[in-house]
Amino acid sequence: MALTEERVLEALRTVMDPELGRDLVSLGMVKEVRLEGTRVDLLVYLTTPACPLKGQIEADIRRALLPLGASEVRVRFGGGVKAPEQYPIPGVKHVVAVGSGKGGVGKSTAAANLALALRGEGAQVGLLDADLYGPSQAKMFGLEGQRLRVDENRKILPLEAYGLKVLSIANIVPPGQAMVWRGPILHGTIRQFLEEVSWGELDYLVVDLPPGTGDVQLSLAQLTRVSGGVIVTTPQEVALIDAERAADMFHKVQVPVLGVLENMSSFLCPHCGQPTPIFGEGGGRRLAERLRTRFLGEIPLTLPLRESGDRGRPILVEAPEGPEAEAFRRAARELAAALSVQAFIALPMA
Repeated sequence: MALTEERVLEALRTVMDPELGRDLVSLGMVKEVRLEGTRVDLLVYLTTPACPLKGQIEADIRRALLPLGASEVRVRFGGGVKAPEQYPIPGVKHVVAVGSGKGGVGKSTAAANLALALRGEGAQVGLLDADLYGPSQAKMFGLEGQRLRVDENRKILPLEAYGLKVLSIANIVPPGQAMVWRGPILHGTIRQFLEEVSWGELDYLVVDLPPGTGDVQLSLAQLTRVSGGVIVTTPQEVALIDAERAADMFHKVQVPVLGVLENMSSFLCPHCGQPTPIFGEGGGRRLAERLRTRFLGEIPLTLPLRESGDRGRPILVEAPEGPEAEAFRRAARELAAALSVQAFIALPMA
């Protein structure tokens, strides 16, 4: 039988999106089919440029089409981040909160590198440092000492670093000044950062929350629609107890928990590369199982990871080929997939 567009589309009805559980054709993902003899060229739109299962989908397409007599199958991927029906902030598709139950687990490092990893997949990303009592993103991105400006509409302009839009209270107040603020002032500041900032068109606004379950977390949930939260923890039992409290906080303010990221999963010796689980093993994965959410992955504890943040060049910039950077990229793809599934459920594709 001749190779026709109808036969190609019928075969593609057997290829499922692994996350959404429906075939590519009914999801409207197959945007273009071109035939040149026995060669097939396809354009497939995904729900996020950071799809972690892109390779699997492409392999499944080839398996479906080669038995039809196709001598060559070329797949091009397109599309962008799928947004919910109502944007939480004008121009911003998703607000993603990164939290932890306690300090010292590397939450800010995780937020910075997840944002960079999403940007590296082709998404437009902003990073809001909402840890008002202990802001660190200005330091981590080499933005210390730079002051924020406003545009002609009196909107605050975020700073830019490595392709990200970054906003931190550290770029407003003098260095070293303590934020001795009560709840109403915190609430007003978060409102200003959400409503009076020229964020532009963003696929993701990653919010670095302060540790714990206090006023900033409540204000964020009250002032905007948060697509979901990420829990950062170490494998240590003491950290896991507080991480579970952070997850319960997200639940109480109706913010879905998108996944658990385990930081400092093991120490990688800089000399021999041998991993040592100094904080225990498997705690983050067990927590994700209890919460019935995704396990986003394990980030090793290494000297370059610490040094890169102190130098103002996060590990995705400083050592993009290293194991730490690759772990963050895998975690970001899992996070993007979780958001895609959530957006699809809320607003099915045509």
